[in-house]
Amino acid sequence: MSHAATLSTAIEDRTAHIGVIGLGYVGLPLALEFAKAGFRVTGFDLDGDKIRVLEQGGSYIEDVPAAEVKAAVDAGQLSATSDFAALREADVINVCVPTPLTRSKDPDLSHMQSAVREIQGRLRPGQLIVLGSTTYPGTTHELYLPLLEETGMKCGDDFFLAFAPERIDPGNTKFGVHNVPKVVGGETPAATDLACKIFGTVFDQTVPVTSTQSAEMVKLLENTFRAINIGLANEVALMCDRLDLDVWEVIDAAATKPYGFMKFTPGPGLGGHCIPVDPTYLSWKMKSLGFNARFIELATDINSAMPEHVVDKVTELLNDERLAVNGARVLVLGVAYKPDVADMRESPALDIMQLLLDKGADLRFHDPHVSEVGLEGRSLKGVDLTDEELGGADLVVIVTDHKAVDFERVVEKSQRIYDTRNATRDVRNGREKVHKL
Repeated sequence: MSHAATLSTAIEDRTAHIGVIGLGYVGLPLALEFAKAGFRVTGFDLDGDKIRVLEQGGSYIEDVPAAEVKAAVDAGQLSATSDFAALREADVINVCVPTPLTRSKDPDLSHMQSAVREIQGRLRPGQLIVLGSTTYPGTTHELYLPLLEETGMKCGDDFFLAFAPERIDPGNTKFGVHNVPKVVGGETPAATDLACKIFGTVFDQTVPVTSTQSAEMVKLLENTFRAINIGLANEVALMCDRLDLDVWEVIDAAATKPYGFMKFTPGPGLGGHCIPVDPTYLSWKMKSLGFNARFIELATDINSAMPEHVVDKVTELLNDERLAVNGARVLVLGVAYKPDVADMRESPALDIMQLLLDKGADLRFHDPHVSEVGLEGRSLKGVDLTDEELGGADLVVIVTDHKAVDFERVVEKSQRIYDTRNATRDVRNGREKVHKL
């Protein structure tokens, strides 16, 4: 029996052993779903604290219930380790590690490179390796296929390699692992088939494409589409500011058109593990081919400048009250990059807070999901959202619109507010205190 047929049978009867490298926002939910589907799953991570939490049946991710982790661990379906020697036992290995940008805005593939090196040292015939970390088109084929074939084994005969981008949206209660289609592209048709088969056990739908390069490009297109349209919304917000118009009213009215318009909203900048990073991966790749991705570059410039625009507006609002930023008490509401999560990756709040500190502001913050924030050279602890904190602030800046925050009370108790998210849209009394993006 061929290696492909053997693995296919093991997937069908749930005897395939699944490995997941990287147990963060992407890897842990995936590992848990495979365990719930009846597979034995081993998670790999260098973070000893994560391993200890999982060994005790706990969870460090809000979207992953600790009770489900405990049930999987107690049943022997899920385990976690920092010992990569166990990779040899896995029949399917998923790589879910970070792919951030360097300080110079170049792709940082060091985590993925390390993961693939760990696999290379334990690669055995019959294994399927699936890369899920966002990267530029050609990464799997040009970098990691040759690396794995250095072992003397041949892709398609001895082992199988595919790319299947993650589509995790932290905090999204409508779309989770099961009901977001899984895009899959293999280095060979057999790899695509096997990857679709394993993902078909936990995803409602798999979407095969013809190559790993296509699958890599799909993920970049999805997030570049969002980044560019958010950039447009942000530029419209800047225009409306100059025209003395309410950008939120304009966008809401435009969104009543039943065709040809998709609603995107402005904000204080981009955050998260994908939207601020992925377009830059594509732009970097195209520059290496002599192609200037003009839409991406323009949107990146606009979105990256929004934190400075917010601080400029804060300065202006304080000046109107004959107050300087230096010494003014500013309360930032929300530091996570999106509502109802604790994730601060690339959050624009961090840039806004650093800029305000640099200007000498007496800065405080409240976030129901985040207790402490590390900035350059210092750490800030969150404050309780008391009437005294609200009333004592010269300006309250709403950066993240968490549902747990009572914005009607915020408006009632605050002296003045700068709302970058239109979080106060339903508040009727005290609207004269509110200034919007």
